[in-house]
Amino acid sequence: MENIVKVLESGSSEEKIKILETLDKTENPEILEKIISKLDDEDIQVRGEAFSSLLLNKNKISDLLIRNLNSTSKNVRGFAALALANRNETDAIPKIAKLAKDERSMVRSCAIGALGHLKAKEEKEIFLDSVLDTNVEVRKSALQAIINLKFPISEEKIKEISKDADSELLKLLSKLKK
Repeated sequence: MENIVKVLESGSSEEKIKILETLDKTENPEILEKIISKLDDEDIQVRGEAFSSLLLNKNKISDLLIRNLNSTSKNVRGFAALALANRNETDAIPKIAKLAKDERSMVRSCAIGALGHLKAKEEKEIFLDSVLDTNVEVRKSALQAIINLKFPISEEKIKEISKDADSELLKLLSKLKK
């Protein structure tokens, strides 16, 4: 175990990935915390492998993921929300919803995507507010959720969203009208 922690802390990206590939069954809280911390690794492949390891883990690790929604790392907050969503942890909806107001747009986008994936219809206001977010990725996540959850949206709001929309956002808006 000590060796695992050491590799995750200071090993090469290749070594971290190799170890992470073997940790999808662990229940050890110390190792799980280390895996979660790798959601903020500088290497995107290490982050991806850490995410995968958390998704594939069939143990009860949700409380640990929920606790990490308060991490100081934007990557850990965002990816923990997505991991919870992909694990269908509907109990986490209220905690994930708080991240829809996070200072970091990446976290807001992940949170809204997670809420959409969890079909969190009770968070309708968050989706409707977020379609006018200052960040275009957040707006796209919110709009996608609105489309998937079939929420009605006013013509007025559609006009407002269209104002400075990019082509991807306009494509999503066209799906709304159908």
